Amino acid sequence: MAAGYAPVYRERPLDSKDMRAVRSAVDMLLEGHDPYPAVVVDRLWNVVRANRAMGVMLDVAPPELLAPAPNVMRLALHPEGLPAHAVDYGEVRAYLLGGLAQQAHTTGDPALRALYDEVSAYEVPVHEAPAPPQERGPREAVVPMRFRTPYGELAMFSSIATFGAPADVTLSELAIELFFPMDQHTERVLRGRAGGPGLSGTPVASVASVASVALGAGELLADAAARGVGR
Repeated sequence: MAAGYAPVYRERPLDSKDMRAVRSAVDMLLEGHDPYPAVVVDRLWNVVRANRAMGVMLDVAPPELLAPAPNVMRLALHPEGLPAHAVDYGEVRAYLLGGLAQQAHTTGDPALRALYDEVSAYEVPVHEAPAPPQERGPREAVVPMRFRTPYGELAMFSSIATFGAPADVTLSELAIELFFPMDQHTERVLRGRAGGPGLSGTPVASVASVASVALGAGELLADAAARGVGR
């Protein structure tokens, strides 16, 4: 910038006055999706916001992985996070690492490469036999997240939302993950918890959120960066 090469797009914090309309839209999506979980992540998989239904997932996340800044990739791959509770974790791990590697390669972002190097080096539970990261062929139409909780085994899939025609770096790097139940038991648990303590707008994450987020958001965030809006 000192040399006269100012960026085309600004990078405003989500809590700034100029982003009021964006915050309103994000909160509307998060709250409107309740009683199903929803979470917002940035380009480095840090949790920015979450709705109250994410509380059902927090029960399986150890406190040390939630502070000071929850990161969904670390939660998904750390031995004390997702691997300790997930069912069929090998397939999910392979897809997560494959997606993160692709995102790091596409964007050329050294921070993403450092994150990949860190999480790919985590130990894998002995009862799991994960496929290599490049083997990303799911057996189902979507790669589900199945995990054990105090409410029994829950199963979810997700959809990713991003902002169209972003003209701000922060905005281009946000992804909104909306979770949906895959079976009646999961739906009963989520609906039974409706009206519980609210978490909307707070920086929380869970081991369950990471799997589905990583399955699709990496490609979307990489695409945004490739368009020149992000880094």
